[in-house]
Amino acid sequence: MSESESSGVRSVQRAVELLALYDAEHPSRTVRELMDATGLAKTTVVRLVHTLEQCGLLWSRGDGRTVPGPALLRWAELARSTWQLPEAALALLAGLSQASGGEAVHLYVRQQRARVCIARQEGTRTLRHVVLVGAEMPLWSGAASHVLLSRADQADIAAIARQAPHENWARTLAERARAAALTGWSVSHGEREEGVSGVAAPVFGRDGQVLAALALGGPTARFTETVVAGFGALLVDSARKLTALDCIGGAG
Repeated sequence: MSESESSGVRSVQRAVELLALYDAEHPSRTVRELMDATGLAKTTVVRLVHTLEQCGLLWSRGDGRTVPGPALLRWAELARSTWQLPEAALALLAGLSQASGGEAVHLYVRQQRARVCIARQEGTRTLRHVVLVGAEMPLWSGAASHVLLSRADQADIAAIARQAPHENWARTLAERARAAALTGWSVSHGEREEGVSGVAAPVFGRDGQVLAALALGGPTARFTETVVAGFGALLVDSARKLTALDCIGGAG
């Protein structure tokens, strides 16, 4: 890659990182806030903001604050129509939650070195696991991650494990991913957050590759060995049915 190409890629990355700073807690931002959050110089931030405004990806309110721009509405609608599951799949998630005794159900896909929730069925238990659609979770932890990495090579797993706050995590992660491949499902207890457990099974694409991970999550106190075994069987069956629907990412 030439120096100019590398500079162009870096500018795109910075622009995307700038957009990522806008969320439910920060629906608007000032240039100063963007500078503080990114560590970039004022001239760089102003240039990026101006470019994003020209593209309609940011919008100036006129009070010194910017908000996500109207051009994102078209992309948001496209993403929604692409990733929205059909009624049959949503009913399957609801049925899985009910069969599990009211635990929360989440469907994850891999995005680089993270996993993203693309669908959820909120649990009915008072104490429950909550992950919102669109939320990114670390790929180095959790049963869903084991499943998503169940066919990954050692180098890929090692690179992801380097993000974990644990020493020698590459070996542990590789073992759990390999176990998920052998058994067809995986379980985790407190890998990312103490007291939270998960069980997951793979959803496959047309090419036979792991496309997504269907997961149940909840407090560790409820995920006993006997309960987890039952959850594993439920998930494998539900994931098989979801695979047959061929509906993830607009595939159906």
